[in-house]
Amino acid sequence: MSLQDGFVIIDKPAGITSHDVVAKLRKSLGTKQVGHAGTLDPMATGVLVLGVNKATKFLQYITQGRKAYHAQIRLGQVTTSDDAQGEITSTSDTSNVSDQEIRDFLATQVGSIMQVPTKVSAIKINGQRAYDLVREGKEVDIPARQIDIYKLDVIEIKRGEFLDIEISVECSAGTYIRSIARDLGHSLGVGGHLISLRRSLVAPFSLSDCSGLESPVIRPLASEISKVMRVRDVDLQEVKELSFGRALSASSTDGPVVALAPDGQVAAILENREHGAQPVAVFIS
Repeated sequence: MSLQDGFVIIDKPAGITSHDVVAKLRKSLGTKQVGHAGTLDPMATGVLVLGVNKATKFLQYITQGRKAYHAQIRLGQVTTSDDAQGEITSTSDTSNVSDQEIRDFLATQVGSIMQVPTKVSAIKINGQRAYDLVREGKEVDIPARQIDIYKLDVIEIKRGEFLDIEISVECSAGTYIRSIARDLGHSLGVGGHLISLRRSLVAPFSLSDCSGLESPVIRPLASEISKVMRVRDVDLQEVKELSFGRALSASSTDGPVVALAPDGQVAAILENREHGAQPVAVFIS
């Protein structure tokens, strides 16, 4: 397995898209096989996990993991995108909004809730991205989906020209922090949008794992994979069986498992099926 198979954890700067980061890494690393595990909006900063070469096969499992964010919400203004990148469509007086009302609503967001994603999103509706439909002036109706918010803390409520709330959030995949801002403003009758967002965790990777975009560090797949998925050690005979696409005895746990060869290299991704642990991706020959 090439030394270039691995993960790159970037602290994405504001003003560029996640795809911009992918394109830059493809050029600097000399490979087209680069992908990311979960989009960050252009205005957002923070943890962006990228896979290089064979590590791209594992990004789908990272995407499903826990996330953490630090965000600022502005009450009294509604925008077309529910964040500061959109056009302001209405402005309201927030002088009658109390701190307790803010805290009370945000407390209702903790737990398993139904959340309507923001309309300016990458969610597909009949094969088209929602943000493309919005740009075309079409009405977008995105159904609510269940998400989990494990923790939501109010860090500071700042009153000045605007009413801004600083929060930290730990949540499941699929959570839109912009939707929290929108729904808070709507519940208080003054509107709201997100003015800053920084992602601090894409489990198991955090800001402390990040390298800069100009000097990316590849974290080898073989040494990092046990942080991402359950692993199963296999012997040389089992490695040979996997190289032919043959199933092994069932794994002791359900869900995808990574088979590690005796030399520590990633051999395959296994999933329990009717006839045992079937390789769904094989990395050896």
